[in-house]
Amino acid sequence: MLPPDAPARGGITERLVREIREEAERARTTPAPELTPALWRRFADTGDRLAYERAYFDRRRRLAALALDAHLNACSDTRLDVHLNDGSDTSLDARPGTCPDPALRDLLWSVCEERTWVLPAHEPHDRPLDTFVDLFAAETAHTLAEIVALLAGHLDPEVADRVRAEVDRRVLRLLRPGEPPMWWESAPHNWAAVCAAATGLAALALDSSRPPAPHLPELLPRLRRALAAFLSGSGADGACLEGPDYWSYGFGYFVYFAEALREHTGEDLLDDPHVREMAAYPARIDLGDGTRPAFADSHARGVYPTGLLSRLAARLGVNVPEPAVPSFHDDPCYRWAHLTRTLWWSRETPRTAPEPCSYLPDAAIVVARAAGTAFAAKGGHNDEPHNHLDLGHFVLHAHGRTILDDLGAPEYTRDYFREGRYQVPQASAEWHSVPLIDGAAQLPGREHRAEVLEAEVLEAEVLEYAATGGAVTFVLDLTAAYATSHRFTRTFHWRPGTLELVDEFGPADVLVEELFVSRVRPVAGPGVITWGPVELRVPPGWRARTEERQVRGHDGTAETVHRVRLAARVPPGAYRFLFTVRT
Repeated sequence: MLPPDAPARGGITERLVREIREEAERARTTPAPELTPALWRRFADTGDRLAYERAYFDRRRRLAALALDAHLNACSDTRLDVHLNDGSDTSLDARPGTCPDPALRDLLWSVCEERTWVLPAHEPHDRPLDTFVDLFAAETAHTLAEIVALLAGHLDPEVADRVRAEVDRRVLRLLRPGEPPMWWESAPHNWAAVCAAATGLAALALDSSRPPAPHLPELLPRLRRALAAFLSGSGADGACLEGPDYWSYGFGYFVYFAEALREHTGEDLLDDPHVREMAAYPARIDLGDGTRPAFADSHARGVYPTGLLSRLAARLGVNVPEPAVPSFHDDPCYRWAHLTRTLWWSRETPRTAPEPCSYLPDAAIVVARAAGTAFAAKGGHNDEPHNHLDLGHFVLHAHGRTILDDLGAPEYTRDYFREGRYQVPQASAEWHSVPLIDGAAQLPGREHRAEVLEAEVLEAEVLEYAATGGAVTFVLDLTAAYATSHRFTRTFHWRPGTLELVDEFGPADVLVEELFVSRVRPVAGPGVITWGPVELRVPPGWRARTEERQVRGHDGTAETVHRVRLAARVPPGAYRFLFTVRT
């Protein structure tokens, strides 16, 4: 299933190859962590996910490194062209029937011995654990199946047979016709894509490693329905409401399976206008400088898989963000699908200059870029996947960093996916750049939504004053986001380097507390607030206060974040806040 046009060693993947070698040596010389019952129970006892997951992903990290190191050793000095579907010789420097690396052999067996491939946080409550496929069980099945296929004829037969049996027992058989459905098969988000695509990739790999073994045909109807559910979660504009990192995850797996299916059957799932719009999403929300708005559970500086971007640019002709030089450590979960397709597909990708402005109407997201600065804002509703209470929230990027910021994804805990979600600062309204109205914050639920009243995007060439960049006027009615009797509309007027924010309240006097969130410490002076290169003129009569808080990021690391609170009791009317970027 691997493409015949795999890249030469060196170039864009040189660092990745070097790090694979380093990680493989680490895996050979240090013991792998055990997945103990005590680690498993930690989630149920305390809500802590990271203790078990750190050990789990370290094992997957070692497995990927050892297998890819063996794969690299199998290749010629100049090419990485190996085919899973055509039975071609991998040229592995080992005798048939012997494992090229005892550490790999032992780890393959050890992963097969794991009590479950499901994470504690995903343990089902309505069915036995061994009858459920979660994201990571499906990913593990794909990893193991493809390793066996990739190193076909060179693994100990007992190990290869054990892997095939476990992949079939733990994943493939559970999705055959007549088996009870999984909840994710109708989910309009990343679960459906990842679970279905990884399962399909595992089936294709097993079919190629021991033909004839037609696993895929009997699974394909259910997998197709799940993938259709995933695609339905994106509007016609192609936006990923879960955020850019989940685009890489869900859409990435969709593309990996689509390309494998095309090679296997000739069917092309990417030949679809909606899929093309989804492929264009990263470029449309790109802020430049390797950043994007961290809306929902994302990171402002997350890395898109380079191989995925290369393939989408080549196959669909879409513009993509500037790809990073790939690293083995780009994905903290060390997913085999990302690592291998980055190794096999990465190319130097021709790029055109991004459009100055983007508007994604279904997601109600607007983005504007100019030389050295950018701006993005969002509407939507407060029941989006990986939702934050952030209607009317915005980010302002300047001089290489996002100044007015989105805190992105927090550490995932048990409570974050239950009733405690909106007490976590990153998801709460109080830690987004949106106001409190008479002390009330935004509320969760689909009924709490923004209505787009106007979205005007002007390109630079029609603007006499702007040589680089575009202009945006974006108007939201945010009344329904709050459980108050006050009407509230928010207007963004963006010109390169200048953001005018106009908030209008009525029909009676109201206490307003405008909140502005940043990772940059603000400095308050007479009538002005500054965050590095960004300055806010404080309107007369508004009291300014600066605050800070420690939060835990997605990897569990503590960081200090900052908030400016401007408060005033105001009569009905419009109130103007002007942000400027100093050159």
